[in-house]
Amino acid sequence: MNVTDMIAKMGGLQSIAKELGVSETQAASGAAALVPAIVGGFKKQAQSSGGAAGLGGLLGKLGGGALLDNVLAPQATDVSKGNDVLGAIFGSKDVSRAVAQNAATQSGVDPSVLKKMLPMLAMVVTGMMAKQGGAAAPAAPSGGLGGMLGGLLGGNAAGAASALTGGGLGGFAKMLDADGDGNPLDDIMKMMGK
Repeated sequence: MNVTDMIAKMGGLQSIAKELGVSETQAASGAAALVPAIVGGFKKQAQSSGGAAGLGGLLGKLGGGALLDNVLAPQATDVSKGNDVLGAIFGSKDVSRAVAQNAATQSGVDPSVLKKMLPMLAMVVTGMMAKQGGAAAPAAPSGGLGGMLGGLLGGNAAGAASALTGGGLGGFAKMLDADGDGNPLDDIMKMMGK
């Protein structure tokens, strides 16, 4: 099961679609285009913050599993928490804008919708990783979220690429990851000239 399917299964795409006033199909297309960059941002943070322990601390500091619960709740999502996540993994609003613009090109979903969706998806991914983090050690079997975490925490480019593409993020990750290092974020940064 890919990450977008896991988000859909838990009701995340339905919640996001309802809150943004778009179809679940548009939400799924947007998620498929945005999630690789979010995961790439977390991979970069894991590499620079000491692997599993550093990433676990960051996930907790950002709000942990409660972020996922916030998006799934019937009330409006507090996207300021999602913007905090984006700030932590991307470093600037310019990168977030570039991610949304690039995702619009790849998915055909309006950039204004993707800009609103990005912090919500960042919250979902953070919450999923935090909730799964205790069970998914770096040596977790590949596939699904466990494989994604294993690739992120292992610092292994091949493992991370496998987690991004084989773990279910599909063709968007391959399109975004121009240099094949498993991290589409660095390629998006190069497109921005940063």
